[in-house]
Order: sequence, then structure tokens, then C-alpha cells
Amino acid sequence: MIDAERLRASFAAVAEHGDEVALWFYSHLFLSHPAARGLFPLNMPRQRRRLLDALGHIVSRVDRLDELVPFLQQLGRDHRKFGTLAEHYPAVGQSLVSTLAHFSGSAWSMELEADWRDAYDLVARTMIDAASTAERVEPAWWDAEVIAYERRAFDVAVVRVRPLSPLAYRPGQSISVETDLAPKLWRYYSPANAPRSDGAIELHVQLIAGGPVSAALVRHLAIGDRVRLGAPLGHRLVLDPHSDRDLLLVAGGTGLAPLKALVEQVAAEGGHRQVHLFHGARTYPGLYDRPALDALAATNHWLSVTYALSQDAALPGGASSSPIGRGTVGEVAARAGEWQHHDVLVCGSPRMIARTVPLLAHAGIASDRIRFDEFTPR
Repeated sequence: MIDAERLRASFAAVAEHGDEVALWFYSHLFLSHPAARGLFPLNMPRQRRRLLDALGHIVSRVDRLDELVPFLQQLGRDHRKFGTLAEHYPAVGQSLVSTLAHFSGSAWSMELEADWRDAYDLVARTMIDAASTAERVEPAWWDAEVIAYERRAFDVAVVRVRPLSPLAYRPGQSISVETDLAPKLWRYYSPANAPRSDGAIELHVQLIAGGPVSAALVRHLAIGDRVRLGAPLGHRLVLDPHSDRDLLLVAGGTGLAPLKALVEQVAAEGGHRQVHLFHGARTYPGLYDRPALDALAATNHWLSVTYALSQDAALPGGASSSPIGRGTVGEVAARAGEWQHHDVLVCGSPRMIARTVPLLAHAGIASDRIRFDEFTPR
């Protein structure tokens, strides 16, 4: 039986070595199994961070299988897009154990090694089984064609793609995207529309400093190009099917995308609940989707749209039919009404989330009514 506390203490000590751990792991893996190198991007820093994040997530929940197993199943399904096969797992496991032993030094023991091997066996079996099940019902990825591209701001592009085969998703979920302009680098974006009959998916892409995928999609993508889309995932921003409460949607930057998809979902369901959408940015160009949002508000009586600007010294007059407030989007939303009886969904950068959620809670909204997600190319 795995000693969860011993495992967590072991990982905490190893993790103190930071990026050296992942660097050592991948060096060991590539030297012992050179063919594995082709599964990974040339640029590895982000990949190394993801390894440590995933290990930390697994170790922290190793004795809470009801939380861990769904995470591992999703991980197994998702890894199919990288070309991961069942025969790759033993090599990864051996490199992982060797890495942990190296950084544990004198603290390494037969008992600790047994714990780690048992934990990895659980991880590998769960991921392999989930991947095998998914293989019978869906492809590893969907090829899609770029059918529209519009540069809305210096750092924001709105892109529409059409998968070549049907891709089912729920509004609020995320889809990973890869392009030949940045091969083997997958980044998550949320569709900004509910599923449509023509299959088209709208993506809002913000240029991230040092982000090769966002740079490729914003600066170099063209109509007719092909991209690959991973299987949809996530549930934090999906509407509760058992609730008919009115909605407060609070978005920062391109965190607007999944919340706009929820607006389309409410419209498709007949507009039987009131929706209050707040979209914030630092400066006016950051309100990149104003015409589309204003048009939605003008044609749907159940929808109100309010904008927020936190840095512009002067608010433009007459530029939008919807009101524009001064301050962060969390501040503007919190003081705009009584939201205690609404379902509240928040999406934006980590900083925006950290600022907004406490403001809404302070305004009297119960914590179990507030759901949020960080919408960044992770």
C-alpha cells in the first residue's frame, strides 16, 4: 500500500531543486530512449514546467482517488495527440524513478522506491486504459481549416476554424490547438461560440510575450491554413444543467471567449434567464469584440452588456451602445447590482481572477455560486 505522506514529503524535497529535476528527467529519458525525443517540441522549458505541475497535482491527490482518477483519465486521453503509446510508459517510469532517486540522495530507500513505482503503475494503467477507450470513439485530434481571420487589436486576433470532421464540445470547455507554425506545441483556447450547424469554431487569441503558439496564430496565420484541434475538456465554466438561475458573467481580456459561448447557449435555449455580461480591459482597444457584443445585446432583451476600463484616462463617448464603467471589471461588476441569487462565472488571467473573485465574494455572493477559470494558453 502506498504511503501517501511519505510520497508527498519525498516530492516536496525533490521539487526544491526546481527546473533541474525536469531537465535531469528528460535528459535521462532521451539518452536511454532516443526515439522518445521526437514526441516532444524543440523548445522544452514549458514542457519541463508542465511535468513538475502534473507530478505535484498527482502526488497531492494520490490518496484521493475520486479526484485523481478523472484527472489521469483526461491526461491519458489528451496524450494521444502527442503520439503517446502504451509502450512509451515503462521508459517514462524508469526515468522518473531514476530522477527521484538522484535528487533524493541519502533519503532514498527501498520503501520509497516501492511507493513511487506503485504510484506510477496506477498513473500508467489509468492513462493507458482511458486512451484505449477514447481511441474507439474519437480521433487523437481533428484537422481543421482556417476560414476567417481578423486582427482586432495589436495583440488580439479572432480566428474561425472549421474541423474537417465533426467535433462535439460544450460551451465553456477548452480545446487545444497546434499549428505547423509552432509544431508539437499545443495551447488551450475556448470556443467563443456554442456549437453551430456548420461546425465553425471561433477562437479569440491574445499575443502572449514569449508565447510561440499565440505569436504564430496572431501574426502569421492565414485563411486556408490548417491547424489541429485536441479533444475538448474542462467543466468549471460549463453551465449547470440543473440550475435556471440568472447569470452574471465577468470576463477579462480574451477570457471573454467561453462566456460569450455561454451567451449563445442561453440564446439557443430560448433566452429564459437574464444574463449580465461584463467585459473588462485596461485600455479601450482591449474591448476588441464590442460590435458583436453590442449586436447580441440589441437583439436579445434578456442580455445586458457592460464594459470596464481600468487605465484609460478618458472614456470615449458614443463609441458603444453599452455602458462603460471605470475601474477593473471586478470592481465595475461588484457595484453594478445585487448578484446574490445569480450563478456567477468568471474568466480571465490569473491576476484578474485573484482580484475579481474576492470582490464578488465581498459583495455578498456565496462562494459556491462563483465558478472561475484562468483562460491563458497553458
